Amino acid sequence: MRRAVVLLLVTVLSLFYIDSGDAQVPESFSSIVKLRAKSVVNISTTTIVKEQPQRFPFFPGLPFDEERAHKRRSLGSGFIIDKDGYILTNYHVIDKAQDIRVRLWDESEYKAEVIGKDRKTDIALIKITTDRTLPVAPLGDSDLLEVGDWVIAIGNPFGLGHTVTAGIVSAKGRILGAGPYDDFIQTDAAINPGNSGGPLFNINAEVVGINTAIFSTSGGNIGIGFAIPINLAKDIIISLKEKGYVERGWLGVTVQKITPEIAKAFGLEEAAGALVADITKGSPAEKGGLKRGDIILEYAGKKVKDMYELSRLVASTQVGSTVPVKIYRDGQIMELLITIEKLGEKTFTPEAFIEKLFGMRVKTLHPAIAEQYGIKDGGAIMVTGVDELSTASRENIRKGDIILEVNRKRVSSVEEMATLLKDIRKGETVIMLLKRNSGYIFVSLKVE
Repeated sequence: MRRAVVLLLVTVLSLFYIDSGDAQVPESFSSIVKLRAKSVVNISTTTIVKEQPQRFPFFPGLPFDEERAHKRRSLGSGFIIDKDGYILTNYHVIDKAQDIRVRLWDESEYKAEVIGKDRKTDIALIKITTDRTLPVAPLGDSDLLEVGDWVIAIGNPFGLGHTVTAGIVSAKGRILGAGPYDDFIQTDAAINPGNSGGPLFNINAEVVGINTAIFSTSGGNIGIGFAIPINLAKDIIISLKEKGYVERGWLGVTVQKITPEIAKAFGLEEAAGALVADITKGSPAEKGGLKRGDIILEYAGKKVKDMYELSRLVASTQVGSTVPVKIYRDGQIMELLITIEKLGEKTFTPEAFIEKLFGMRVKTLHPAIAEQYGIKDGGAIMVTGVDELSTASRENIRKGDIILEVNRKRVSSVEEMATLLKDIRKGETVIMLLKRNSGYIFVSLKVE
């Protein structure tokens, strides 16, 4: 009798878990694919690349003494966002392309024009012209996504045509160092080369992200893919439609991360907010009364979780608007009113500051990415380009070098590096520790 009761209990529990699992795991994603696949397009681009000739001054007129050009073709994905033919994709898919072709689900092909693009968020808006009724992918709310939610990616990997993969949201708010407004959705849905610009759908068949990058040591999918949250793209789409570019707000501060140690030292209950390390002279921040050492807790009524969120909130603020900024100063919470100005191309940023000092372009490496380069103790700074005849070039700093220390102090972000060097003067020398391939070297750079 006792054995029968135990068996009955096990059977009931087994049925409970099976039912629970069936309720959470979709039997198939076919209904979503049938509903939305036609709104996904393949994008092919052609770029004319010019090669500088090899000069032989004593033998002018040789066949190889002339500038040559060749065509470079690449593939990507996109998705139709309205019936007028507007298509959303990645900036890097169409950047510098002389010719853009869009192929629809039925293999029909159209020439596309660029309406607008934004390098800082890797978003571009293109358009095709047709009398046909086009299927549209509705935009959802990426803020409602939870870690563990199912997502579906549709794209054109390796130029194979429409391909569907599924997975879950692995993480939110990932900072990869790809740009100043990083806020990626991480997913284990397979994303491969050619998927860039394609949509990431939720189980309600709404677009919640733009597939944009993978992390891989081989170039193929290893279960770590990234998508731009669609909510980040919504305001940008409007700006690209109206102006062809994105107009961003500017506060004029250099901020740093609030660590648990800093929070404790300042008397904060939690490690949240953005610590003001420096203020640009004549900036909205200075005019509004912000001071070095202030901790920004809220911006325009929204809680500031970290320094990265502050950058995104300021950038999305309408130029000329006055916003309340709640700060923590000397043990007291106070509110300032600051009028936001336009961020220009020459407006101070940590990246621009480093480039001006040494003639090299840099980006922050997220700790998870840095670890793949053998760096186990946090983030780092990667050199992404070096100007000819610059200080960095003369000292043989190369693209791909990773900066670990500046003046014998560990740095894990471009912001930290800029803060460390903000008072450097012309003629002074900076010592840097670089990781190059599997080795380490010190270099000295003189500020000119």
